[in-house]
Amino acid sequence: MTQSNRIAAGGRVDRSQVLEFTFNGQRYQGFKGDTLASALLANGVNIVNRSFKYSRARGIVAAGSEEPNAVVQLGARDDTQVPNVRATQQGLYSGLVARSTNGWPNVQRDVMSWVGRLGGGFMPPGFYYKTFMAPASMWMTYEKYIRMGAGLGRAPTESDPDIYDHMHHHCDVMVIGAGPAGLAAALSAARAGARVILCDEQEEMGGSLLDSRETLDGVSAVRWVEQALSELAGMETVTLLPRTTANGYHDHNFVTLHERRTEHLADTAREAGFPGESRARLHRVRAAQVVLASGTHERPLVYANNDLPGNMLAGAISTYIRRYAVVPGQSLVLSTSNDHAYRAALDWKEAGRKVVAIVDARANPDGDLVRQARDSGIRVITGSAVIEARGNQRVTGARISAIDLERFVVIGKVEELECDTIASSGGYSPVIHLSSHTGTRPVWNEELLGFVPGKVKGMHAAGGVAGHYALSETLTDGARAGRQAALESGFNNAPDIVLPATRARRDAPACALYQVPHEKSALRAPKQFVDLQNDVTAAGIEVATREGFESIEHVKRYTALGFGTDQGKLGNINGMAIAARCLDRSIPEVGTTVFRPNYTPVTFGAIVGRHCGELFDPERYTALHQWHIENGAEFEDVGQWKRPWYFPRTVNGKKETMHEAVNRECLAVREGVGILDASTLGKIDIQGPDAREFLGRVYTNKWAQLAPGRVRYGLMCKDDGMLMDDGTTSCLGDNHFLMTTTTGGAAGVLEWLELWHQTEWPELQVYFNSVTDHWATMTVTGPDARKLLSELTDLDLDRENFKFMDWRDATVAEVPARIFRISFTGELAFEINVQANYAMHVWKKLFEHGEKYNLTPYGTETMHVLRAEKGLIIVGQDTDGSVTPEDLGMQWAIGYDKPFPWIGKRALSRPDTRRKDRKQFVGLKPKDPSVVLEEGAQIVFDGKQSIPMDMKGHVTSSYYSASLKHGFALAVVMGGHERMGQTVYIPMTDGTMHEAEIVSPVFIDPKGERQHV
Repeated sequence: MTQSNRIAAGGRVDRSQVLEFTFNGQRYQGFKGDTLASALLANGVNIVNRSFKYSRARGIVAAGSEEPNAVVQLGARDDTQVPNVRATQQGLYSGLVARSTNGWPNVQRDVMSWVGRLGGGFMPPGFYYKTFMAPASMWMTYEKYIRMGAGLGRAPTESDPDIYDHMHHHCDVMVIGAGPAGLAAALSAARAGARVILCDEQEEMGGSLLDSRETLDGVSAVRWVEQALSELAGMETVTLLPRTTANGYHDHNFVTLHERRTEHLADTAREAGFPGESRARLHRVRAAQVVLASGTHERPLVYANNDLPGNMLAGAISTYIRRYAVVPGQSLVLSTSNDHAYRAALDWKEAGRKVVAIVDARANPDGDLVRQARDSGIRVITGSAVIEARGNQRVTGARISAIDLERFVVIGKVEELECDTIASSGGYSPVIHLSSHTGTRPVWNEELLGFVPGKVKGMHAAGGVAGHYALSETLTDGARAGRQAALESGFNNAPDIVLPATRARRDAPACALYQVPHEKSALRAPKQFVDLQNDVTAAGIEVATREGFESIEHVKRYTALGFGTDQGKLGNINGMAIAARCLDRSIPEVGTTVFRPNYTPVTFGAIVGRHCGELFDPERYTALHQWHIENGAEFEDVGQWKRPWYFPRTVNGKKETMHEAVNRECLAVREGVGILDASTLGKIDIQGPDAREFLGRVYTNKWAQLAPGRVRYGLMCKDDGMLMDDGTTSCLGDNHFLMTTTTGGAAGVLEWLELWHQTEWPELQVYFNSVTDHWATMTVTGPDARKLLSELTDLDLDRENFKFMDWRDATVAEVPARIFRISFTGELAFEINVQANYAMHVWKKLFEHGEKYNLTPYGTETMHVLRAEKGLIIVGQDTDGSVTPEDLGMQWAIGYDKPFPWIGKRALSRPDTRRKDRKQFVGLKPKDPSVVLEEGAQIVFDGKQSIPMDMKGHVTSSYYSASLKHGFALAVVMGGHERMGQTVYIPMTDGTMHEAEIVSPVFIDPKGERQHV
């Protein structure tokens, strides 16, 4: 295939490097520096896709990320498939394989094209809702076929061979967009000494200057770009990121960037010759200041059949001619409402092709470019517009007519011009998507006929996005924004940048033209497309307003305007203007839709980074994690934390089983001293003058009299009276408390506190902050705990001076610490809290001094056995969301006489929660000492009844106790508190039935006495 549309000279492509590629099974050639789109146009490829809804033939319209039609599937193999890639953003490489996402059996002869030929009446807005409502039983069948026809591209079915990564940055000034404004801003900020990151989504930095007809300081715009980039690249404080799209702009100047690192080189990084490189990278940038220099998108005109291949944006035509040396046709008609679009006709003529006419909607345009066009012999028709494109697979002609914009009608005689390309320009829309991500509403500018960004703290809009279109104004505004950003980042000696001299150009004012009238009404005329990607027509918007949809957000959802990967880049302003006309409102009264990240599609690989093939769930480690690994710990997941489960030893070449290790660890704690890493317990710092009252409202028990230096155990219920969490809370000061929660419940409890404070009790002055990661917690427990700790601290640990449920500030191993005398084992215990960075030092010192006491580390399984022997609950294991404090026998922890309502109080007075036959917390002692009942096993009162049995409760926790030399369990049983001494029956999954006696849940009392044995 010859590159029929490639001109002999010019452009920024490297003609010495010929690249072969495949599109829809056909082989083509392009040059190094091409995009896939420019190479397809160079080879005369007209149809690149079929439309989403009507399966109409579609060609390339734009040259950048705003391209709605050329959305292709990339990949030579199943494992390298990438859907939804814009051909305009895909750099060409040798061996590239691409195909259209729609069209069967092929894009030229699509059997679904009959849908488009039937007209808009077959698939109006709301088609699915109106058509497939009944019968409801058929929906699954409908859905199957709807999904076969919906969507763009397909996901890969095999594992991705590439790697991806993430990078985190902090900078003083983040500049988004490397056009004239962005380059001027980066130069200004960098010369002030600021750390600058400059990103641009195109293959090359320079933006509109790469195809500009302007000169700067007497040299070409491209030459000035090269000089600016050379200076920036030589600065250590500047990071340049081409092929990098700013996809999301979040709170506090947090910007996410998607960098395409090797996607322009080959199917995989290995094939590109970079086996260790990532294919794409997600940058997470926290910037002090952001300069938004995202520029503008040219708006197409909305006229009949404006989706035919050969309909293009005027600016895109200039880009393809000047940057890629590609003229996408032979004869051109330009329809415009502004001067700037005249560049396309001038570039087309200079390339040696025919300009049939320029059709200008303005009555008397008289700008410099208009004069140049007339002087070059181009026919200029004023007060008119293209009202309809003619053709089938490609444009063959343009119907033009004079129009009356006030009355929105065609006037005069319609003339038909022969051409194969129609360029249109309805003005320019500032690219406000990123600023809108922050929730800031854009502001309508009547002079610009577009929205500009609203004010965002720390953001400086510059250049085209701020409404400065002339090159001199764009450069000046960019330099101003960069200098201001540097000043606000603390660089007070920012020099004034000397801007290059530019040639002044006089432009005539543009006119407002969003939809071109037709002889027929919008509902009768050939389709006039507003959103090309989603097949939204002017008639569809008109129907939506007629059916009562007045909010632009409702119109968007009813018609799909601005949906999907397009995000309204080309069609939103036109769509809003059409809705405004139909509703007899102004555009600012109608407003804009909400733009959402991502600005352009981002692969899952880039989002996941190096975590491919793993469960996308964070793993959290305590400060002592490495010690646990080195000492052979087996781990279990508790919430997101990795906690030591048990510490098996190897004796005589044989590794202990979990049962053997747990028995040894339990006896060490009961008879000597053990140590537990309890750092994962949730810790919430609570402060404020109303902290005591707040605690009294969220806990069931009283907190008004808790003195500094004391600790209290508390139960927390939901508003239905059911237990949701428990833990100790320590009084650090009159208005300062430290609340502990279960490991897995920490985030939920903090959210619960914030919820009640913000929605129910906002008048209370109280503040919460999670400090779980700040403090490491080491629990030293057992009869020898006091002896061991006394060797490492200056605190008097005497039982009279340091009582149970006290805490004290102290030093441990010369490290500032808080020591709490609380116990979750029933033995003497001290919880040591130190700043997490010092945890390893203190832990190792404890083991140095604990060697003579046989200090034994123990894990969560041992902790469970020890607490169960004591009869202590674990929320979420011994409770299931249907258990009240009274069911647990904890009436002592309920303050019914508190002088204010508290969460759960009303629910605990309901008849249902007062029933005597509720499931209540008890202990179970198997009749056979060797039996360990199954957790979750059901409990029945009659072991001989037939199946199905009448279940009366279930086992919540069950263990073998080395101290008791007996299996034991905790359970909830209907009316269990009144059934002490009764025998119950527990059927097991292996078919056996075991007998157990209902006993108190306390198997080892506070004095260490063994109960029930």
